[in-house]
Amino acid sequence: MYDAAFLSEAETHQRAVGELRLSVKLREGETVLDGLRQSGCLKARFPRPERGAWMNAVTLNTSGGVAGGDCLASTIAFADGTRATIAAQAAERFYRALPGARAADIQTHITVGAGASAEWLPQETIFFDNCAVDRRLDIDLAQDAWFLGVESLVFGRAAMGEAVRQARISDTIRIRRDGRLVLHDAIRMHGEIEARMRRPATGGGARAVATLMHVGPDAESRLDDLRTALDGHGAECGASAWDGMLIARMVAPGSAELRAAVVAGLQILRNPRPLPRVWLC
Repeated sequence: MYDAAFLSEAETHQRAVGELRLSVKLREGETVLDGLRQSGCLKARFPRPERGAWMNAVTLNTSGGVAGGDCLASTIAFADGTRATIAAQAAERFYRALPGARAADIQTHITVGAGASAEWLPQETIFFDNCAVDRRLDIDLAQDAWFLGVESLVFGRAAMGEAVRQARISDTIRIRRDGRLVLHDAIRMHGEIEARMRRPATGGGARAVATLMHVGPDAESRLDDLRTALDGHGAECGASAWDGMLIARMVAPGSAELRAAVVAGLQILRNPRPLPRVWLC
């Protein structure tokens, strides 16, 4: 028998920590890896491109998903004149957080140099009931940089009968061009998520939403083509363009309809380049 005074301390839960630092540069006209530091659960892989093609990097979270208290940080730098696509291997899942646990902390910072072209193409973010998330994406662009990005949020997998009734979600996107803030997009949903998504001004019953972002010298000229591409996929979509930036919003009853609209939009804006292979798996 053990004396109560010598019992071990209360159980603590292991948390995932990951850091990824990735930079690319020009070498003899080709975009190549400049620096790579990966620790913890965040990794990157580099499919070999054809000569003259964009460089591709695929990010992975080897923890298998994100739980309350996890801490992930990514820093990605595109040097002047480079062309590269950053995609994710699979959808990211944010699982239920324990009562009283701090939110998962996800930070991504992207810098794009003069004349560079950068793509940020993660796959869907799937929220589970009672998740707790604080995520921030900061993008700093040179005045003449070209950028294409997407963020897709899915509130439970409809095919699995899931629903997100309660959660703590804070998701912020900031884009700066030549140091000037051109987009601040913040989603903050705490409490009864399913009920809020039923409101006409929030989601109108949608279970999946996406934001497509394009910044570049020709961004405004792509508006009509993008609007045409987004029509007829089962998602409600709207797009606007101003000051060298194009933004599209999409809401859909499920992830399948949302993905169809997102893929159609990306195909127009990336034409004639095909989507990254991980998007086709």
